[in-house]
Amino acid sequence: MLKEDILTIADVIRERAKERGNAVVFTFEGEQMTYAQLDERSNRAANGLTSLGVKKGDRIAYMGKNSHLYFEILAGAAKIGAVMTPVNWRLAAPEVAYIVNDCQAKVLFIGPEFVDLARQIKPDMQHVTTIIGSEGADEEFSGYPEWRDGFPDTDPMVDVSPEDDALQLYTSGTTGHPKGAVLTGASIFASRARLSDDDLADWQRSQPGETMLLAMPCFHIGGTGSGLGNIYSEGHAVIVREYDPSQALDFIEQYGINKIFMVPAAIQILLNHPRIGEVDFSKLKYITYGASPIPLEMMKQSIDILGCEFVQMYGMTETTGTIVALPPEDHDPNGNEKMRSVGKPLQGVEVKIIDEEGNTLPPREVGEIATRSSYNMKGYWNLPEATASTIDADGWLRTGDAGYFDEDGYLYIHDRVKDMIISGGENVYPAEVENAIYGHPAVADVAVIGVPDEKWGEAVKACVVLKGDIDANEAEIIGHARKNIAGFKCPKSVDFIPALPRNPSGKILRRELRAPYWQGKDRAVN
Repeated sequence: MLKEDILTIADVIRERAKERGNAVVFTFEGEQMTYAQLDERSNRAANGLTSLGVKKGDRIAYMGKNSHLYFEILAGAAKIGAVMTPVNWRLAAPEVAYIVNDCQAKVLFIGPEFVDLARQIKPDMQHVTTIIGSEGADEEFSGYPEWRDGFPDTDPMVDVSPEDDALQLYTSGTTGHPKGAVLTGASIFASRARLSDDDLADWQRSQPGETMLLAMPCFHIGGTGSGLGNIYSEGHAVIVREYDPSQALDFIEQYGINKIFMVPAAIQILLNHPRIGEVDFSKLKYITYGASPIPLEMMKQSIDILGCEFVQMYGMTETTGTIVALPPEDHDPNGNEKMRSVGKPLQGVEVKIIDEEGNTLPPREVGEIATRSSYNMKGYWNLPEATASTIDADGWLRTGDAGYFDEDGYLYIHDRVKDMIISGGENVYPAEVENAIYGHPAVADVAVIGVPDEKWGEAVKACVVLKGDIDANEAEIIGHARKNIAGFKCPKSVDFIPALPRNPSGKILRRELRAPYWQGKDRAVN
């Protein structure tokens, strides 16, 4: 167990190298990295960054798919107090350039799939002085492994505090430009260090040598957070470049995977794989999932086939990931009210429901979810007004999500506050309508949006993805919803579409669904 004052990424890596130097921390495409190698190579990376003029507080950027080298570079930056900014590799070139410029990165590490993109945006980058190929050189850019090995393995021992910036993750940017959430060593590790095994549930405890599958992208807190958590817990992570169900099934057997974090969409893809019935899942203990709940039928199928326990996570980039969890004992395949919740706040996390004036609301009353804990971000990079409107003087962070508590302290998510539909003066939360529609046997996926309506201001519309072998029409979908929710909440119309647009963390991009209906309007609400 680390001491409470050892809460920087650099110190965690140093301590783990002393304690478990020969143990494998990461496996990537057949190559293994031990804790000692991570420590030694990150020293070389730190000295290399220093030679490029990178100092404490400076940002570096990484534009590439998952790799063990990403964590090595992150660790090198941490040892000189520099800040890693991983960039969403699914973005278009102008969006990538925006983030690299916004974080003022001096060095850009580029994955092999994005060398051409780097050349494309190079003239637009305002602060980058050096571009390095993360997995090897090409005709224009140096290769990271060769570059790294040209520097000494002595630890630079820069004085870094747990409260210093350590990681900058950009929000999904569903509206406007993405914002850089600044996370510190304290927000990443403090709550872990202050809890003993006696404070934790079985699913929270990590045993040295456990193996996890790191399948979520590292530009998301689910990826980077899992990797850093693996280092802290003395575990072994098998990293996949990007999620592929065939590879995931291979690795579950090959490496005896014990834990996986996934979004429900990824779980569904796994369940639909033709080899799912042939795989040995006996070593798999837990699947943790987030971004959205798992429909009951999918949960039943998952428990039956995978045989492991499930934990739902609720959190966001701004809270350094999970702050609320629904444990395995509340996952009933027969269904219960608790399964519609996201669970209870974790140890050391405060959560309350507030109205527009900031007043705390009683159970069952919907308002905005606010949270306070050592997990909360330091703030948005170079956006003091946005930070002040999100985190108040007492440290309460407004999540932008609408929800309520029940009498037992379970938190229920209704939807993003901004996604609320106002129809005829009544508030309609899309998630509630979606839950009412999900139970129809023909529905594979659904999203609910508000569209302009001359009479009601906004009308509720459902965008439905049908299962391949079952058909349904608009009247059947609306009639099914009417059995479960009030008439004014039911969709007035239904669009049948092939798939829902989602961001990399699995959240539905409702703005893309709404856009055609609000085109030409002065604003996107009535």
